[in-house]
Amino acid sequence: MDFASLRIETERLILRPPRAEDFDAYAAKMADAEATRFTGGQQVRAVAWRSFLTSAGAWMIQGFSMFSVIEKASGCWLGRLGPWYPEGWPGTEVGWGLVRDAWGKGYAYEGSAAAIDWAFANLGWNEVIHSIHPDNHASQALAKRLGSICRGPGKLPAPYEASPIEIWGQTREQWLRRVQA
Repeated sequence: MDFASLRIETERLILRPPRAEDFDAYAAKMADAEATRFTGGQQVRAVAWRSFLTSAGAWMIQGFSMFSVIEKASGCWLGRLGPWYPEGWPGTEVGWGLVRDAWGKGYAYEGSAAAIDWAFANLGWNEVIHSIHPDNHASQALAKRLGSICRGPGKLPAPYEASPIEIWGQTREQWLRRVQA
């Protein structure tokens, strides 16, 4: 797969693998305590650099990872979302995390639906999950809107094993039935 040319377009967004020019916006998002409250917490710039490279490296090793989310109208980096499956993870996930200025505008739904379509069409996944903190009501609402249901408590690998999560998810068949309806 040619990652340099991989591009998914929705009505308002471009999803593509991360590029070096995305890092400053990524680091700013990771420094925002509220934007990272349910995704591992704030990171100083040097730690954000390492996590940014983790995602980029996953593209090279696994052939997928979270996409950078670019707003078509402005060209601004809005966050990242998409497939995620590191060692020890509770399942094949499509996750999301956007900058606060992008919250409440439907971007997470629009991008996540496109990423789920892409994951099922290109990765051979049989299900998709979302690991969501029990207090993250906005992400729970998004998971419901995507058609996922809460399957109960789950556990993340170290160093996040103490973070409470619920596993939300659906099968490929459930997704395809919903999309075709």
